Amino acid sequence: MTILELFLTSDGLLPSLESFDREALLAVNGSDSLYLDRVAHVLTTAFTWVPLYISLFYIVLKNNDTVRKVLFILACVGLCLLLAGTVDDTIVKPMVGRWRPTHDPVIGTMVDVVDGYRGGRYGFFSAHASNTFSIAVFFCWLVRCRILSIALVLWSLTNCWTRMYLGVHFPGDILVGLTWGGIVGTSVYYLHYRVSHRMSNGYHHVSSHFTSTGYERSDANIPIAVLVFTLLYALLKSCIL
Repeated sequence: MTILELFLTSDGLLPSLESFDREALLAVNGSDSLYLDRVAHVLTTAFTWVPLYISLFYIVLKNNDTVRKVLFILACVGLCLLLAGTVDDTIVKPMVGRWRPTHDPVIGTMVDVVDGYRGGRYGFFSAHASNTFSIAVFFCWLVRCRILSIALVLWSLTNCWTRMYLGVHFPGDILVGLTWGGIVGTSVYYLHYRVSHRMSNGYHHVSSHFTSTGYERSDANIPIAVLVFTLLYALLKSCIL
């Protein structure tokens, strides 16, 4: 018996939350638009966002003057993914054992499925939400550029929307994933902050052209532009699928 099943065997708040979560999912899951189905399917695919990851790597490479600093940031990103996603997939999901909406015995047959995509059996919590939000939060702290921070948060929320639209995560899975991702991203940045200050004498070049952490403001436009073009790519590709 899973942890979730132990809680559900007694009366209380959790069964009511489960019922609300199911109703909320059905309200946002799917539509009558085949085009929107394709858009959601393209946007939820990890390969779609590879250009964004490359652009973030570029601004890290351009704004750090030693290989050691660059490698440490990459290690921090890897740690975010490990704590946010890998721990979820390998430990939390099988331990909690909450069905994805597409496998849920109560509403599984009512969920709109796109191109036969149902995901794995368990969905608590969303690794898409925790992974993307941990990266977004980490780079929000790292670069300290408001417009880039907004763009990255919207990118993470877009991924969250696709998971509910496709019926592979409940809203509760998403909210917990976002919360955990935010904790991971902030904690890993704090580790980076403590260690990076030992590598150097602090941040430099702070001016109207640079952020408070020493990143050139104009460089933040690169991942923003990549996000816009990626969205356009998804919209256009969905027209010809």
